[in-house]
Amino acid sequence: MKKAHLLLASSLMLSFTSCTSNEQNQEGAGQDSMAMQDSVAAANEAPTPAGDVMSKDGLRVYAFDDSPKFPDAALKMIEPAAGGTVKPGPVNFSYELENYQLTKATSSPHAEHMANSHQGQHIHNLVDNQPYTAHYDTAFAKELEEGEHVILSFLSRSYHESLKHEGAYDLRVVTAGNPAQKADFDVNAPHMFYSRPKGEYTGEEAKRIMLDFYLVNTGLSPEGNKVRATINGTTFMLDRWLPYVMEGLPMGENTIKLELIGEDGKVLPGPYNSVERTITLKAS
Repeated sequence: MKKAHLLLASSLMLSFTSCTSNEQNQEGAGQDSMAMQDSVAAANEAPTPAGDVMSKDGLRVYAFDDSPKFPDAALKMIEPAAGGTVKPGPVNFSYELENYQLTKATSSPHAEHMANSHQGQHIHNLVDNQPYTAHYDTAFAKELEEGEHVILSFLSRSYHESLKHEGAYDLRVVTAGNPAQKADFDVNAPHMFYSRPKGEYTGEEAKRIMLDFYLVNTGLSPEGNKVRATINGTTFMLDRWLPYVMEGLPMGENTIKLELIGEDGKVLPGPYNSVERTITLKAS
């Protein structure tokens, strides 16, 4: 009889242990599943607005500020030299780069729902505020026509959002050949350069278009300088130097005009402080 009681107790203990183990396994599986769902959901989330969402004429425009930060990243052009003279034609460009890895994909959900370079992080090189060329190495050659040229270079995340801190850019004037006229460009004055959007956007990447510009020698604030963005004729006032998302753009051609304006509402002096570009959106 005593032996039977011992066998029954042992059987109950084994059953309890098995049930507990199964429950723990199911709970763990459930937690893993929830974690995976949370991860997928995070990857599909839209950028979190950093402030109010501006809505007009079917368009939504809002800033975001949740991209990975690279506060120690630094970029400096070695050649061509600032104020130097080069021969017109293919010109060698080279940079010193610190604390930033070119060709690496920026770790951010933004890479999933914005136009993203699969070649990774890169340098934007703008000559006279013309559409930039993207470079994935610190040395390359680029054509310069005869004339005096304003060259801006800055570091970019893989989805083309610029790094905006001091040290992440290089601005200089370079002369190609012996031009009859010199450019009247004050490197110490407030300037705005156009970066994104650019070119064509197709399918999913056409749903959210990033607007990004580069400021030198100025900031933005509700009481100070601002950027007036006119999108297909609809105006939005931007008072923070951040990237912005544009939603609701129609398929086909879209026009974006950016103006750097002062407290009086007038465009600040400077050759690039008013610029207009056209992009094209395609369903597929």
